[in-house]
Amino acid sequence: MATLLQRLAMLAFRHKRAFLAGWLLIMFVVVGGYAVFGSNINSEFTIPGSSSQNALNELQKSLPRAAGTSAQIVFESPTGTKITDPNYHAAVEASLAQAKTAPQVAAVIDPFTAKAISPDGRTALAQVQYAVSRPHLESDSLPAVVDATHPAEHAGLTAHVGGSAYGADATKPGPSTALGILIAFAILAITFGSLLTAGLPLLSALSGVVVGAIGVYLVSNVVTVSSTAPSLALMIGLAVGIDYSVFILSRYRSELATGKPQLEAVGVAAATAGSAVVFAGLTVVIALAGLTVVGIPFLTVMGLSAAATVAVAVLVALTLLPAIIGFAGHRIIPKPNSRAARRERPGATAVLGERWARFVSRHPIRTITAVVAGLLVLAAPALHLQLALADNSSAPPNSTQRQAYDLVSTEFGPGFNGPLTLLVHAQPGTAPKTAATAVAATVKTLPDVATTTPPQLGNDGRTAVVSVIPRSGPHDSATTHLVNAIRAQAPTMAHADAADVSVTGPTAVGIDVSDRLSSSLLPFGAIVVGLALVLLLIVFRSIVVPIKAAAGFLLSIGASLGAVVAVFQWGWAHKLVGASTTGPVISFLPIILIAVLFGLAMDYEVFMVSRIREAYLQTHDPARAVILGGRQASRIVTAAALIMFSVFASFVKTPDATLKTIAFGLGVGVLIDAFIVRMTFVPAVLALLGHRSWQLPRVLDRVLPNVDIEGANLHQPGRHSAHPAPVDLARAAPPGATRPDSRHRRHPRRLAIRR
Repeated sequence: MATLLQRLAMLAFRHKRAFLAGWLLIMFVVVGGYAVFGSNINSEFTIPGSSSQNALNELQKSLPRAAGTSAQIVFESPTGTKITDPNYHAAVEASLAQAKTAPQVAAVIDPFTAKAISPDGRTALAQVQYAVSRPHLESDSLPAVVDATHPAEHAGLTAHVGGSAYGADATKPGPSTALGILIAFAILAITFGSLLTAGLPLLSALSGVVVGAIGVYLVSNVVTVSSTAPSLALMIGLAVGIDYSVFILSRYRSELATGKPQLEAVGVAAATAGSAVVFAGLTVVIALAGLTVVGIPFLTVMGLSAAATVAVAVLVALTLLPAIIGFAGHRIIPKPNSRAARRERPGATAVLGERWARFVSRHPIRTITAVVAGLLVLAAPALHLQLALADNSSAPPNSTQRQAYDLVSTEFGPGFNGPLTLLVHAQPGTAPKTAATAVAATVKTLPDVATTTPPQLGNDGRTAVVSVIPRSGPHDSATTHLVNAIRAQAPTMAHADAADVSVTGPTAVGIDVSDRLSSSLLPFGAIVVGLALVLLLIVFRSIVVPIKAAAGFLLSIGASLGAVVAVFQWGWAHKLVGASTTGPVISFLPIILIAVLFGLAMDYEVFMVSRIREAYLQTHDPARAVILGGRQASRIVTAAALIMFSVFASFVKTPDATLKTIAFGLGVGVLIDAFIVRMTFVPAVLALLGHRSWQLPRVLDRVLPNVDIEGANLHQPGRHSAHPAPVDLARAAPPGATRPDSRHRRHPRRLAIRR
């Protein structure tokens, strides 16, 4: 593979105009397609095959307005008055009459008829029912309902519109994203000591984001894409795009500093750093694509969208970046006395990364103990993780849906924000209204039930719908217990009340989604981690490296989830990240965090360990290899982690509560994984185990392919190169290592070290 990447990069370097034109054409097609077709973002969560989803599908046939989404209008009279006062009563009726004429409205439930009046008599709650689900609402449907509240407001009432009809809108890049890019540019300028060089990774990454992220918007016209998917693709695509370009560009400049010609340097950079990028990117893609095993459509599309954007970032780094380097010419070659040139000289002054690696190597046991203990403490809050889907409680405080949500909770009780819908199928010989009334009476006896509504009859003459209002809110565990209790009572009600009962509605669907996600965590983690470990086994030809990588990841993900729980659930310093409320964490955060953070963690694992292994193959001294690898890789890993953190941090200020939580978790996870795990824990483990870190059983050594990620086969004796000829490991094997067999004499770097 190294040879293939070398040839590809040299081809792009030679034919830079053709490669640049090809990518510009791709960007033109994607942007042009978006300009013509736009996007169709869907923020609805569905879970095919679940009890609640099956009932909702049946309800759409028998009683569409009960299956469709709904809005709430909350009217509140001034202090010292009653909403039933004649002038206020008339104003409410006028607003409701106007709401009935709004687009797509199927029915409006009068609060005076339904007796939906607060105990103090000041607040009335009206329901606006639609015959369509939330994604199918037209753009002017909800604004028309908001406009319908004007007669009530002119009469002196306060009116707020909320309900399940409101969902998360697609978050578009804003000033905070631009600030993150500027911070990344500053980090690159410091890292490379050149403004021109600093701009190349940004130019490359932004090109990939244009294709990947805008492509997700374009695809939303064909498949269902959630509101979070494009933002997640943008965030991850931008972060990995910059990192991959930085890694290749840094290696390119290092090769130039040793005296290589530009063409040869770009080939070596692509063969070595590019190989690491391919495997790092492949690991991220596997982790994100692994979300398909959960079986939830919106999560599948979210994972595949982000995976596609990462794949584009890899392609851009391997093809467009060499072309851009070709256009930059001699202007990015390190000057003789620059930092990049001095670092490559024999006997160069030790850099911070080298000194840190030396310190860790001298105290491996204490280092490992301190890291493990500290990260376990940070992970402790994750034991109290609570999950739920986002609703209007996480909307911005000044939004009408949030104000309606808070007012309903205060005046009527939290259960009115999360009613349960019972679909009642009357058995032959029983009237549906009679069966539904009997079911409602039975359900009223269950704990946590505040009230039930009168039955609504379906169009088929066999079904009816009853709404159950819990005493607890939609995120409370008591509501989950109530849903489970009703489902457990369903066989009894089928016998006693002559009716088959199913529980559905947004609250029940949210509970089923959370249950599905929780039960999918272990199989998802096993599949993703298993495949990635196989890749690492092939790349590094070591048993220790993959196991150590997995252990480090578990520490990182635990600490990251602990930080999320502490801030967003417990409320520690939540104001600093702009979180308006605290409560259960979004239900798909853990599985998203595992997928993305595992992929990014393996990025740093590949970047760091590949340089250590390259040094080991040259020196056969494991302690020396850790120090040399730290010298070569720590600066770039540090820059890459800070860049990725700045990108994620720029999304923390977004008003989208879901994206805010994901960005925070990823930002914290990247810092912990890069600096504590990969640059501290990993070198300590490798130094502690010594030669055993690179052992591989003979059976695996014969079976596994040699991908040559270090580019060992590129440096042939007699070629024009500033590097010495490769060491014959058969002759220079360290003490305690066996000589390779005849098969390995043809490929001396494929050595299975055995103690």
